[in-house]
Amino acid sequence: MPLQTDESQTPLLDVQGLKKHFPVKGALGGIKGHVKAVNNVSFQLYEGETFGLVGESGCGKSTTGRMILRLIEPTDGSAFYKNQDIFRLTGKDLHNMRKELQMVFQDPYSSLNPRKRIGSILEEPLAIHSMGNKKERTEIVMDILHKVGMRVDHYYRYPHELSGGQRQRIGLARALVVNPKILIADEPVSALDVSIQSQIINLLRELQNEMKLTYLFIAHDISVVRHISDRIGVMYLGGLVEEAPTDSLFENPLHPYTKALLAAVPLPNPRVKRERIVLKGELPSPLSPPSGCVFHTRCPFVMDICKTEVPVKKEVLKRHIVACHLH
Repeated sequence: MPLQTDESQTPLLDVQGLKKHFPVKGALGGIKGHVKAVNNVSFQLYEGETFGLVGESGCGKSTTGRMILRLIEPTDGSAFYKNQDIFRLTGKDLHNMRKELQMVFQDPYSSLNPRKRIGSILEEPLAIHSMGNKKERTEIVMDILHKVGMRVDHYYRYPHELSGGQRQRIGLARALVVNPKILIADEPVSALDVSIQSQIINLLRELQNEMKLTYLFIAHDISVVRHISDRIGVMYLGGLVEEAPTDSLFENPLHPYTKALLAAVPLPNPRVKRERIVLKGELPSPLSPPSGCVFHTRCPFVMDICKTEVPVKKEVLKRHIVACHLH
């Protein structure tokens, strides 16, 4: 059941005006422009919920997640965790914050050290954060292996001896072993078979209930996001264009881009017909995004105002926010 978020409470994570512009060098060495990978993204994450971030490849989803963890430094913006701006933390404060915010990466193989056994990989975060002695760390690792559905003998194996689904479980175990509050899952199932995807999604939901976790779930497949998210934010070319509770988004999508994403999801019943929205052209370059609404070059409902004015976010329905001149 989706979490009924009380948005009168203080958000656990509050992201405001997040930007990341990568400089592009010219042939003679000077900077000829900036790639606006993330451009003015704001959202809130409430304790115990799952917020899904969805959009096409290259829209800035992963960059957003990595900036929150300071794996990439932001160009501008703020991200408050427990009333502390993550981007202003240094030294011990930053070290302690990273214990409470962890990440599961997309590729379960390249994110694991191939020269280390699974036990050593999982004990390393505990050693970094000075949690327990050697015996206690081993006990904690054995417990987390059990929680993610792995056997005791996997403690002694190397990553190459595991399947893709097993490696992703180890990546999940490594993030959870320090008992974080927020887990940022960056495309955690996109590299897995469909049957394994469902197993990992179910595991994530079980662990969320058991360990009182809060998720930022990043994916390009909106049908996958639907099964785990309480709220969904739709990204396009570096910005959030729509944000709503999951049921509201699927029952009544407001932004044309969201409608196009949902129209592309296959229906299980071949006799059921629905409106097909085909987007024109290619995704514009973030090096020189279109003026006005960045979606206007592909939008089937484009108006003159879309080409000149940036749409302002509006709460059209309860907790259903959209940035579109149609509303």
